[in-house]
Amino acid sequence: MSLEIVNPLHRTIGVTASASWRTRAVAVLPNYCLAVTCNDGTAGIIDMSQLILSEKAGIFAALKDGQLFSQVCIELGAITWPNGADLDPAWVYEEIGRNKIWCIPG
Repeated sequence: MSLEIVNPLHRTIGVTASASWRTRAVAVLPNYCLAVTCNDGTAGIIDMSQLILSEKAGIFAALKDGQLFSQVCIELGAITWPNGADLDPAWVYEEIGRNKIWCIPG
């Protein structure tokens, strides 16, 4: 695997990635829920309990461990965890924009 190093001299000054669907903030709530805010202010709650507790949880099954779940962070506008689990930011934006509370099915 190779990593590309970007020379800061080749970046456009004052330009930042600000797509409306990118996640700007995330906070852990009880019962495998997250409070999420996107770049344009769209905000809502993601209830991941059905997914995490499902027999078909896959990579999300590890998030049953509350310590791991609480290590959620934002990488390049996406909600991610140290085990490699992540949520598509465009999908998050669409669902919380439509419903304000999104229960991800298991």
